[in-house]
Amino acid sequence: MSGGNWSKLTLVALLLSFLLPRQVWAEADTVRIAQPYGLLYLPSYVVVDRHMIEERAAAAGLGPIKVTLTRLASGPAGSDMILAGDADLAMGGFGPALTLWDKTRGAQKVRGMMPLCSSPMFLTSTDPRIHSLKDFTDKDRIAVSAIKVTDQAITLEMAAAKEWGWDQRFRLDSLTVAMSNPDGQAALLGGLSEVRNHATIIPFSIAELESGKAHLVMTSDDVMRPGATSVVVYASAHFHDPNPKLYAATAQAFEDAIDWINANPHEAAQIYLARESRKEGVDWIERMIRDPARVSFSATPRGMQEHADFMHEVGTLKNKADSWKDLFWENMATKDGN
Repeated sequence: MSGGNWSKLTLVALLLSFLLPRQVWAEADTVRIAQPYGLLYLPSYVVVDRHMIEERAAAAGLGPIKVTLTRLASGPAGSDMILAGDADLAMGGFGPALTLWDKTRGAQKVRGMMPLCSSPMFLTSTDPRIHSLKDFTDKDRIAVSAIKVTDQAITLEMAAAKEWGWDQRFRLDSLTVAMSNPDGQAALLGGLSEVRNHATIIPFSIAELESGKAHLVMTSDDVMRPGATSVVVYASAHFHDPNPKLYAATAQAFEDAIDWINANPHEAAQIYLARESRKEGVDWIERMIRDPARVSFSATPRGMQEHADFMHEVGTLKNKADSWKDLFWENMATKDGN
């Protein structure tokens, strides 16, 4: 064999040695998750602690997968991580999920992977003067996890529109201040802050009401369809498109987690408390998991079209979704959602 042919064969062999492993291991080997605090995000803790993504990935023929979890103050903070390329999956209420869907197009496109649960938002107060929306003045403050785009903020706009009419839908916006749910609870019950009202989720809302210091003003069930989706896990095209097997394995793992929680509420409560310690104990958390009036873990979209239509009507979303299916990736297409 001539020297020229040998050189060509050597070059081909070298190229193949680089290309073949890349073809075999073409997909990512890491899944980076970002989430806020609260019981509604329990499926994420279960997915991570029980290594469900790794198991599904192995069954799909993928190599070893590393899963990381970052906890944040709010859903919009997770959205920022998605946009910065620092997270593959983020989760938050329907508000942050739809806002990110609206803002991203093309290669940056973000869609929902699936809902995680439905659970009402509670507006609580330690101010004996406040028992309805009509009691709020411009001197009052309401803690929400993030201003304008979170479920709590959007629910307050829905409530204002119902109470005072459409032209007054933003009437409560100027009263809202951004606080993480744990910080909002601490401010409310500590009594040392100007914040004496909190729009929040479980378990913070339940702890506030059971403290003897706070009372209920309203819930989201007063202004939107009960059982509507509260929390969504979402992913960008940067993760979805080049990783079809890993994306599918991850989506299946989250559905596995939801099924596991519903079948094992006591063990699920233990997993939650291992991540978010609370003095009330495991039985307290388990009672919430078992109570569908408090939370229902499900991967079926509920009320997403209604949420999107309202947010478009008030101007929070520039783009109108023709169908709730526009808001999610293809794995949700066969769900009986709305």
